[in-house]
Amino acid sequence: MNRVPTGITGLDALIEGGIPEGRSLLVSGGTGTGKTIFGLQYLYFGAKKYNEPGIYVTLDERPDLIRQDMIRFGWDLRKLEDENMLQIIDGSLAKLGLPSEEQFSLPSTGFDLDKLLLEIMRVAKRIGAKRLVIDSLPALGFNFDNENEARKAILKLSYLLMKTGVTSILTSEIAEGENKFGRYGVEEFVVDGVIVLHYMGIGTQSNRTMHIRKMRATKHSEDLHPLQITDKGIAVRKVEEEYEV
Repeated sequence: MNRVPTGITGLDALIEGGIPEGRSLLVSGGTGTGKTIFGLQYLYFGAKKYNEPGIYVTLDERPDLIRQDMIRFGWDLRKLEDENMLQIIDGSLAKLGLPSEEQFSLPSTGFDLDKLLLEIMRVAKRIGAKRLVIDSLPALGFNFDNENEARKAILKLSYLLMKTGVTSILTSEIAEGENKFGRYGVEEFVVDGVIVLHYMGIGTQSNRTMHIRKMRATKHSEDLHPLQITDKGIAVRKVEEEYEV
């Protein structure tokens, strides 16, 4: 089985070298756990180190702010866009019915899953995309009356992304301590892998951790691993390295 390296320092060694090619990975966690950085690190190093073009779908934050924020890690997203190694699809304003100034965006006349998938397929074909990040699933605004409808929609999304030929990361926000791994409580059953990011503040100390909850076709670590956000991005460490005496 081919593996897609994540570019996340310390992670690939825990998942047999990377995400199974063509599969989908859910990265969930509370506010401030590093989900957006995780997704963009996956795309940035995919382009720079592995020569794999990628697509970033932003449904919460404006693209210009994302580009500014990532400069702190030395990631020039605009340069990758100019080289057609990365393209950002702006869905942040479509939900408000406002037009976007971005080259690739969802129409301000309406927002739904089918329109998003069509735009992803159009951009993927244009640049030969191998990687994709959707940030985030809850921002898609699924208004379903029951769990089964939400499950079918997410399954459709996952299946069509696989048919497009990309290896995908989907982010989802959950509250700390919540006994589920996605906003709808069904994502973890549909996707091929689940990584949960935690953030705990105790007094003046903060502690970030990562847990690989699931990874199909992969022998993976089941430990809770310390996670750091450095000036070069996310780094995952082994427990014995973090707490060695």
